[in-house]
Amino acid sequence: MQTPSPSDASHAALSPGMVWFMAAASGATAANLYYNQPLLGDIGRELGASGSALGLVPTMTQVGYAAGMLFIVPLGDSLERRRVIVTMSALVTLALVGAALAPTLPLLVFASFAVGATTVIPQLLVPFAAHLAPAAQRGRVVGTVMSGLLIGILLSRTAAGFVGTHLGWRAMFWIAAGLMLALGGVMRFVLPSQPAMAEMPYLALLRSLGHLTRTEPVLRLHSLLGALTFGAFSVFWSTLALYLQSLPEHHGPQVAGLFGAVGVAGALVAPLVGRYADQRGDRRINALGIAVLLLSFVVMWPLGRWLWGMALGVVLLDLGTQANQISNQTRVYSLKPEARSRLNTVYMVTYFAGGAGGSWLGTTAWTHLGWTGVCAAGAALCAIALLTLWLRSSRPSPDTARS
Repeated sequence: MQTPSPSDASHAALSPGMVWFMAAASGATAANLYYNQPLLGDIGRELGASGSALGLVPTMTQVGYAAGMLFIVPLGDSLERRRVIVTMSALVTLALVGAALAPTLPLLVFASFAVGATTVIPQLLVPFAAHLAPAAQRGRVVGTVMSGLLIGILLSRTAAGFVGTHLGWRAMFWIAAGLMLALGGVMRFVLPSQPAMAEMPYLALLRSLGHLTRTEPVLRLHSLLGALTFGAFSVFWSTLALYLQSLPEHHGPQVAGLFGAVGVAGALVAPLVGRYADQRGDRRINALGIAVLLLSFVVMWPLGRWLWGMALGVVLLDLGTQANQISNQTRVYSLKPEARSRLNTVYMVTYFAGGAGGSWLGTTAWTHLGWTGVCAAGAALCAIALLTLWLRSSRPSPDTARS
């Protein structure tokens, strides 16, 4: 009888049930980053904050996430990945408790940074799934896990809006802490053990990020596209609750959260995009996704005064963001199998730095120019992404054959 290779064993460990569990765990964890967005109005009233100061809560959450990906996610290549995941589950539980207890805005901003820095579990699970998947199914597997991640992000706003309306904004962070504690215990026994892929000292691991960035033009391009589009995505979501409260109906956090449920329709496209990426591997899906994202702001600018117009825009927003994201990640994970966590670090640090910039840009545009400024800011980021893609596609380079 032939002995299975390590690769065969890895692929055998990735059953459909395991893929869906990873998707659910990614979504449940990524939700921690976005609970605060539909609650900003309530947080501001209790803590006496508004405008740009209040905008520091979602902004520093994204900055913390970028920091966590930069300094923690690379350990997924050099340590046993399941152990890192379970450890981070315990730490994010503590950070969420800190957010629930925060008595002042500065302490909530600090706790929000800590929540972001420790909510890196999805960025360990996605390359974990990509490593376990056969090459011919990698796009589909990544798409499924990312679908769960985005659905978790979107439904986090719905959950936070409901809980905030009925139990108060602090209750949402207590519930999230309990969920993370329970999930960490389940992952300890459900996830397979995975030996380190690249045993190297921590500082060498961090230095290798710069080498990957310099030597991989495909990584640079798709990281930039991801940053610009997620920045546009964050422009909208970081200001939605403030805009809805400003309407004559003074819609509360529950209405803001319901738009997350509306956006699930766009998130469901992820497995289809991943299947297309497996078959074709070209950049047309990036161009189409960014164009749909741009269209969402064009739609929401004149129609944003009506909830149905906002709902249409949200579906387009999430559809475009997800399509572009899956195409980006499928390309990035195909570059160096032994460095997938570090490739993911470079990509996602850039991606969420763009998100942090988008959150700041959105709240600033809202403060000075209102809804028109928000839509203009989001559309401008999309236009820059399309221009970047066009310039890169029109310029042949040595990496064309593999990109």
